[in-house]
Amino acid sequence: MGRSYGDVCLNPGGLLWMTRAMDHWLHFDTEGGLLTCQAGALLGDIQRLMAPRGWMLPVTPGTQFVTVGGAIANDVHGKNHHRAGSFGDHVRGLTLWRTDGSTIVCGPEHQDDWFRATVGGLGLTGLVTQATLQLRRVAGPWLATETIAFDHLARFHELAADSEAGWEYTVAWIDCLDKRGRGIFMRANHGNAAPGAPAAPPRRRRLAMPVTPPLSLVNRASLRPFNTLYYHLHRLRGGKASSHYLPFFYPLDGIAHWNRMYGPRGFYQYQCAVPFEDGAQAIEAMLARIASSGQGSFLAVLKTFGHRPSPGLLSFARPGITLALDFPNKEEKTLRLFDALDDIVGAAGGRIYPAKDARMPAHLFQSGYPQWAQLLPYRDPGISSAMSRRLMGS
Repeated sequence: MGRSYGDVCLNPGGLLWMTRAMDHWLHFDTEGGLLTCQAGALLGDIQRLMAPRGWMLPVTPGTQFVTVGGAIANDVHGKNHHRAGSFGDHVRGLTLWRTDGSTIVCGPEHQDDWFRATVGGLGLTGLVTQATLQLRRVAGPWLATETIAFDHLARFHELAADSEAGWEYTVAWIDCLDKRGRGIFMRANHGNAAPGAPAAPPRRRRLAMPVTPPLSLVNRASLRPFNTLYYHLHRLRGGKASSHYLPFFYPLDGIAHWNRMYGPRGFYQYQCAVPFEDGAQAIEAMLARIASSGQGSFLAVLKTFGHRPSPGLLSFARPGITLALDFPNKEEKTLRLFDALDDIVGAAGGRIYPAKDARMPAHLFQSGYPQWAQLLPYRDPGISSAMSRRLMGS
């Protein structure tokens, strides 16, 4: 879709394939929920057309503006990893076009070695042209939700552990400038709309950033009051409610061109996953380092991954805790902060999310993804990217 935060889909000095027009749906099994479509189909279109009919994607990331091919290549995850795993867990088969003109049809039960290399394979094994996805039955587009404020990180860990058995979707917003680690914990299950709720999706006022300001609006002057206001508003509005899936799954999609708020220099996103063993200490150390730097984020997300094995050789999701933050691009100052965060992640045995990365060092990639060399025999020799050259040398 061309919206990646990093350089996984960039190829300076080379060619790019734009496959968005390959968006045809080829077949849908109304009984079993199997959808075969071309790789340019948008996740948002699948949700919009299928949710009213009682089917949804089992896993969806924080934006609906992602293609099926991109979701496979990055093996995206959602707010329900502890229940449903990652996107690749629900791909039943795919067709891969190679630059030598050959095609490979693979899946978890057919040529599974090619499948494991392609799911999460960063687009390096070939071009995914179509895929078959297993959708899940749902009662409709509504979720039963609960919002809980917490005032320290230990409470987050308690809520996350207590919610795994009874709640499918769990995620937290965290105030990265608060030394105690306060935040808002949100959880949800599929369910029917509350009595009196409208049958149609709520009409959301479409907000937008009309222009790019000359300086980032995310700065020391704006960040602390925004985070304080956000925390207290959600604390006061906490409790149980019904929500349409759109605002719960894709909150930022309601603001068009939201990235413009970071000004002409743009932003970086830093997302890591650290194992449970040392995860709590690592997250606390990272938040302390971020707070002391003064380079916080409006958009700080904290959640846990389950113990389900990932389907791909380079899949990001692993048992543990994941933290994602956006940072205004302050050039060397921001990169020095990331170096410090890298040290904490590496010492904890963690990894960085390639789908959102533009600067991770090769040594951290190779330690975080020890199976990376197993991908090399499956690489298409005619495909390279800025990321592959940075992390793998070619």
